[in-house]
Amino acid sequence: MITAIVLIKTSVDQIPEIAEKIAALDAVSEVYSVTGAHDLIAMVRVARHDDLADAIPGQINKVPGVASTETHVAFRTYSQHDLEAAFAIGLA
Repeated sequence: MITAIVLIKTSVDQIPEIAEKIAALDAVSEVYSVTGAHDLIAMVRVARHDDLADAIPGQINKVPGVASTETHVAFRTYSQHDLEAAFAIGLA
């Protein structure tokens, strides 16, 4: 599974509506409304690297009101849930 973090600039008067449209896309697992230089952050999860092209420029960038995106592809995932599971089975 490939995970991409997509930073999105939008029309600020339509953030909730744009976030809902992006969240409804198949490859998008979550959308966060955030403070700072970007308005939204979307978590995109796909099976193949080539699927990112379909999900991000092919779908997210085409949502009306999306002004621009910046994509970061994750190399590795670390989470508290994973750490707790490792301790529970004695790996750490």
